[in-house]
Amino acid sequence: MSDSLDHEVLDAAVENVRLAGMPGLFAEVRDGDRVWRGAAGVADTATGRPVGADMRHRVGSITKTFTAAAVLRQVEQGRIGLDTPIGRYLPGVLPRRRGDAVTVRMLLNHTSGLAEYLPHAYPSLKAFPALADTGPQSLDDHRFTRFEPAELIELGVAAPAVGAPGGTPGVYSNTNYLLLGLLLERVTGTTAERCITHDVIERAGLRDTELPTGPYVDGPHSRLYEAWFGMIDPPRDYSVYDMSWVGPSASLISTVSDLNRFFGMLLAGEIVSPSSLAEMRRTVPVVSQEGRTIEYGLGLHPVPAPGPVTFWGHGGTAWGAGTLAAISADGRRRMAVAVNLQRWNALDASGRPRPHPIDDALAELHRVAMYG
Repeated sequence: MSDSLDHEVLDAAVENVRLAGMPGLFAEVRDGDRVWRGAAGVADTATGRPVGADMRHRVGSITKTFTAAAVLRQVEQGRIGLDTPIGRYLPGVLPRRRGDAVTVRMLLNHTSGLAEYLPHAYPSLKAFPALADTGPQSLDDHRFTRFEPAELIELGVAAPAVGAPGGTPGVYSNTNYLLLGLLLERVTGTTAERCITHDVIERAGLRDTELPTGPYVDGPHSRLYEAWFGMIDPPRDYSVYDMSWVGPSASLISTVSDLNRFFGMLLAGEIVSPSSLAEMRRTVPVVSQEGRTIEYGLGLHPVPAPGPVTFWGHGGTAWGAGTLAAISADGRRRMAVAVNLQRWNALDASGRPRPHPIDDALAELHRVAMYG
């Protein structure tokens, strides 16, 4: 891994993602005290307004790392036990037998066996993961729908289980993190959003990060273009969207600078204790939403990287928005990359996403950002 930042190489890598078809993207890379920020393309395809590296962005499931950190802060204070059944804290939310078997740790590392609620909340996605049989209609239907966590959890609990509690590989499911949001509310007496804000966002000194209460992104931001595997053509802007459909699982708004600061402080033991961080880095095999088996800890996982240095972090998507944040195990090298188009791959005859030039260009940007 390089110990310096080659600005020209990074600028070229960002520009190549734009040339491959990405409307706009922006990034920040840190190597020790050195910082590079870059952007390419547009935040609005209609007006040509450019993107900027300081823009606020929906960062999707990177939210899970923040929620997991908030839970571990409560573990440190003795209010939550990692290996305590969730039924002790939330009686009646899960059927008793499952509530006695599923622990807090299993929710954090996706080994609870609880199914994903989203295909049941969004009717046009019911066939997921059979992508060719899905459609984007529900995305419009629910743009301003205000979901309650309890109703979404109920959908996930009612769906057939995807595994036995504690079994591996686990299956990635947003249902787990909505339950963790209810857990935070139960043990703190406040909302999950306020708890995460106080214990994690403010503790890290993040000035441009928030869990939104409405459908808008305040401050400078990009429009967010969703293609849903070529079924929305041209891609549609979903930057205005009520994010209660994911809440403490994937609704966070942040900046690439704030994300790099957060992950730097997390791996330095400044958000949770070193022993809690060690728990976050204990991984198990989990099947991702893309169908790949990855190693996953407690809201944190090793990020696949084409080199010998281990990076930790998380990726995330929302409708139209994508983000990846990663940090080397020694905390020296940090990168956060945000893009404003999602699910750009059309499907082939077998219903699988076709390769797209964006895939290779983005992978090369990640490689350069990680290794110089």
